Amino acid sequence: MGELVGTAIMVMLGDSIVANHLLAGTKGNGAGWLAITTGWALAVFVAVYCVASISGAHLNPAVTVGLCVAGTFSWSLAPTYIAAQMLGGLIGAVLMWVIYLPHWSRTEDPALKLACFCNAPAVRGAPLSNVLTEMIATGLLIFGILALKDSQMNMSDGSVVKLSLGAVGVIPVALLVFAIGLCLGGPTGYAINPARDLAPRIAHALLPVAGKGASDWGYAWIPVVGPLLGGLGGAWLYKSLFNFICTA
Repeated sequence: MGELVGTAIMVMLGDSIVANHLLAGTKGNGAGWLAITTGWALAVFVAVYCVASISGAHLNPAVTVGLCVAGTFSWSLAPTYIAAQMLGGLIGAVLMWVIYLPHWSRTEDPALKLACFCNAPAVRGAPLSNVLTEMIATGLLIFGILALKDSQMNMSDGSVVKLSLGAVGVIPVALLVFAIGLCLGGPTGYAINPARDLAPRIAHALLPVAGKGASDWGYAWIPVVGPLLGGLGGAWLYKSLFNFICTA
């Protein structure tokens, strides 16, 4: 339930900033990329803060897989977590659709409506590049989360002091998502989370969105495969680096 509620909150808020920017007649129409990346970072902050004490607030199948690879989470729990995240993403997208209900019929371009739910590439016909972008961005996310989790100070006398930020630890994670969005989000819109892209894409396909077009299923595999591979790679890189430092 923690993962379901947290992911629903994150997707509802994150997709809503995109809708506020793109849909016709909204108060924030044309807000821009800075508003979108800020909104998504705050969405992550609020969602993680709400459920971190309940489930650990993965809110992302790539995070769950990465933590399993790093050995800090049980593989046996992963299917339940991922199922809850996907359902939460679907619910969050439905809530966003309801919130902006009067604006769908006022927006002419079907592509803008789809963009409120899920990602699309800036350049079509470059699937390998798009997958690599999602892999690198998600790998950085997982690496940063693991680095925050294991952060410590090495003192001059050889002692080690563990750094525990408690609930404030969600702020660095939100800032990390903010940085990824600002710096790496241009090519693909930085899905970095299958539950953030695939689940809302399914919602788009199922909901009676006024004047909607196709759900772009030809691209849908990239925001799933890229983040999952990035989660594996980021966890492997961190674990390898940590083991190297410990044995050096």
